[in-house]
Amino acid sequence: MFKQLRKKFLILNMSIISALMITAFFIIYLITYNNIQSENVNKLNSLSVRSPTMDVTLSKMGETVLSLNYSMSFHIQVDAHGALQKVNSFIDMADETYKQAANLAWQEKKNNSVISLDGKDWMYRISESPVMVRMDENGKMQYSRDSGQTWTVDDPSSIDQKNNLYQIVFLDVTDDSKTLTGLLITFVSVGFIMLFVIYFISMYFANRAIKPISISWDKQKQFIADASHELKTPLAIISANYDALMTNEDDTIRSQKKWLEYIRNETSRMTKLVNELLYLAKNDEAEVKLQYSSFDLSQAVKNIILSMEAVAFEKGVKIIQHIEPDLTIKSDRDKINQVITILVDNAFKYTEQNSYIEIRLKKVKKRILFSIKNSCKGLSKQDLPKLFDRFYRTDTARTYENGNHGLGLSIAKTIMERLGGEIYAESDESESITFIFIL
Repeated sequence: MFKQLRKKFLILNMSIISALMITAFFIIYLITYNNIQSENVNKLNSLSVRSPTMDVTLSKMGETVLSLNYSMSFHIQVDAHGALQKVNSFIDMADETYKQAANLAWQEKKNNSVISLDGKDWMYRISESPVMVRMDENGKMQYSRDSGQTWTVDDPSSIDQKNNLYQIVFLDVTDDSKTLTGLLITFVSVGFIMLFVIYFISMYFANRAIKPISISWDKQKQFIADASHELKTPLAIISANYDALMTNEDDTIRSQKKWLEYIRNETSRMTKLVNELLYLAKNDEAEVKLQYSSFDLSQAVKNIILSMEAVAFEKGVKIIQHIEPDLTIKSDRDKINQVITILVDNAFKYTEQNSYIEIRLKKVKKRILFSIKNSCKGLSKQDLPKLFDRFYRTDTARTYENGNHGLGLSIAKTIMERLGGEIYAESDESESITFIFIL
């Protein structure tokens, strides 16, 4: 189940990131492409009304000087059938190359398109060659084109139908094409690398995200198993005692009182267990409201210790007190008393005969520290955190004897977390264990 959940998380995460990354790269590429295309189109428009010779001049020393506006370009004039008429270029290329350029452009006839020629990319624009008008020696209107052809007509409206010539301007866009190709390759390479890295990062966070769920799931299964086990024992005893009662149906209640006492004891035990489970469930959902008020914590601890003196006397346990007087706090009195009672009761249940319990209460800076230490066989550092797990018991054999279900410390921890405090345990494996809470 958790493998499938992790797989779905990875697929969803990778899909979203991939979609965002592809969209971002596409927008950047599209903007770059449009900017370059727009710039080249503007250059072509400018070249259509300007000859390459306008960008090349001769200095006084006879050297060729290029204008700042110079672009790698050339002009070709063709007739109405696409036949080459004139070439205006400073680029050293063979005549066949110019003819091939004219043929390719004339066949496609798509302005601002790109053709490949001799390993270079050229953008072209086709326009009708401009007609220049001047007066001849006889005072007639003489028309001419860049090709050098001149003619005289009586009807100016017939110019478009006679001697039609077209100008094709070619602009070298090889570097721009390489730039766009390089940008595309960079995006693809970076995209794959990023996806590769993101995959492992997503895997790491997926495992971290699922781990608490997995732990919670395992704890829930363990909780159900432990609760079932705890309920199974008293139910079995009640059933056995019921069978004993039914075996002697004719006997009086007084004669079978012991069986009824067993049933009552086990019913009380089950009631306590169910109430503790309900309490934990309500606290987990924060359904129990806290009632804050100021009270003397020192006196509250002393009262709880006084209530346990009879138990201490019977067990021969010495209570050592280090209670700092008049420590007043603002908290939930009942919940604090419950935590202290749980810790004190736990200490008496597990301390050894004729030993001691040491209780301390003091103020450390702005915090209140309560600790209770009892002599017993300690726990290893690995087992200490488990003390606050539900149904955890260090001595399984004595559990049924002392009526402990292993929920007291879990309840104490839940209360302290609700109050914003901290509770933990320390142990000397050879002789004692200490429970501490801080408010």
